Amino acid sequence: MIATAGGSKRGFVEGFGADEVIDYSAVDFTEAVRDIDVALDTIGGNTAERSLDVLRPGGHLVTAAAEEDAELVAPFEAAGMRFSGIAVGPDPVALRGLVALVEQGRLRVHVQETFPFERAAEAHRLLDGGHLQGKLALV
Repeated sequence: MIATAGGSKRGFVEGFGADEVIDYSAVDFTEAVRDIDVALDTIGGNTAERSLDVLRPGGHLVTAAAEEDAELVAPFEAAGMRFSGIAVGPDPVALRGLVALVEQGRLRVHVQETFPFERAAEAHRLLDGGHLQGKLALV
């Protein structure tokens, strides 16, 4: 698995199993990799379009940032590649399954910081700033 992350998060991302980490602040991923089977876009912007150049023939882009963008689908289909948008909605059955995976030690969630409800605005500002290393939790 190849991942992109800022240089300071290299060890964090490797801890999740990345075999290679591309520092996006120093290297353009479209020049660093080729013939990828699947690209996962969680960033948005022009990342989906740029991913077209790194996929192998028949490759698959999965994006959580542009789930139903017909303009994005067309160039992937024209190149013989697949494009899938994903969205997450409330699903109690799936959530119970995730809880079971956490309890079994098969799923890890990294919480960067925990905030009491009184500091929710502060947590929101941090979230808006981006570049988090994990999740924020309100308790």
